[in-house]
Amino acid sequence: MLCRSFVVLSAIPIRIKVYVPMSILHEALNSQADAIRARKAALLSAHGESAISTVTPGAVLGGMRGIPALVCETSTVSADEGLRIRNIPIMELTDLTPEETFWLLVTGKRATAAEVSALQDVFSRYYAIPQYVIDTLKAMPADSHPMAMLSAALLVMERESEFRKAYDDHTGKDEMWKPIVNDAVRLIASMPGIAAAIYRIRFNKGEVIAPLAGDKDLSNNFAHMLGVSSEASWKELIRLYLVLHTDHEGGNVSAYTSYVVSSALSDPYYATSAALCGLAGPLHGLANQECLAFIMGVREKFGGVPSEEQIKEFAWERLKAGQVVPGYGHAVLRVTDPRFTAFHEFAQKHGIQDDNVQIVQRIFNVVPGVLLEHGKAKNPWPNVDAYSGSLLYSYGMTEFDFYTVMFGVSRAIGLCSQMVVNRMMNLPIVRPKSLTLDALEKAASK
Repeated sequence: MLCRSFVVLSAIPIRIKVYVPMSILHEALNSQADAIRARKAALLSAHGESAISTVTPGAVLGGMRGIPALVCETSTVSADEGLRIRNIPIMELTDLTPEETFWLLVTGKRATAAEVSALQDVFSRYYAIPQYVIDTLKAMPADSHPMAMLSAALLVMERESEFRKAYDDHTGKDEMWKPIVNDAVRLIASMPGIAAAIYRIRFNKGEVIAPLAGDKDLSNNFAHMLGVSSEASWKELIRLYLVLHTDHEGGNVSAYTSYVVSSALSDPYYATSAALCGLAGPLHGLANQECLAFIMGVREKFGGVPSEEQIKEFAWERLKAGQVVPGYGHAVLRVTDPRFTAFHEFAQKHGIQDDNVQIVQRIFNVVPGVLLEHGKAKNPWPNVDAYSGSLLYSYGMTEFDFYTVMFGVSRAIGLCSQMVVNRMMNLPIVRPKSLTLDALEKAASK
């Protein structure tokens, strides 16, 4: 009986589904998908075995830092310049909206007004998140970490994945990037509503706030649903925050995690949820709240805003005690993070001069010189984390544990963009070779 059943089942023809797109992005990307696959094939054919780097035991044991092992089309980070999105310096993009940034990341081109409007029409369908997501968040323990709630909410929403449904329907591999686009749009559009619900529920801020009726702007809706401030500059800060944190190459913890998970053809909900778990680490996305905690500690120590001379003496005390100055130094950058500069310019434009912001500015005036004189810091300049938390605090978002959620809402834009482009290229599953210490010692001794 079992044998006959198997024969009958195996005779059923496999139904190949041609995927039907629903987003304006499909039209913009159709020709690009063919072109990028052809470019990848040509590179493999001509130079597939060409050496581009050497690997040392120090690199293997040092977290693979600096090893060129990934492809990332959406953004680059250079030591002497900082972040470029599609080869455009981030400081030239500070006037964009998150929607425009997503379009640029995915297509490599700036969106026209008509394209932005059409994309916002699609995004706005998903600003109101499903009730089952809100119910799940409310059912979680009252002391759950906001990042755990964010990651869990995406896993709960995985049932919405069009990519998984397309895979189950045997969609051809050259078409699989199209449902990734749809998942990316829905996921990114849902993130502000999920994050705002977490903020309202976790910190007892009252009822979950619905998105604005008739307003299709993503950052405006996020600012509104958080319920923190009604100031126009708060909406502008949210827009700027979401743009600045979207993408940062493919090798940082959150991007690399999503890269690996999605390479197994896990859908964007799984991959983004996993990436957020990496972002929650104190050496990655948690750094912004640690920087603010340090700044507030300085204010408490000196009973207000210290002078630059006092900051200089305090910095030397920390360095001599073997401690660091949080927010200063970066794994890649050797200049001031341009995103720090963008936040600095925002504070100046809007006249934000509370104690925390004044301390940030005075630390910037003093600490790089101290670190240069100290001589042990490879990079004495600040990164974006040195400023971002202080600005959120200025508007009344004082809950430190939520800051990484803000980061996650933005970073999901870059993560999903990379997933779209990687699937357009039909990149294979990631499977590097691992070595034991014994094998590494033997290889190094030859």
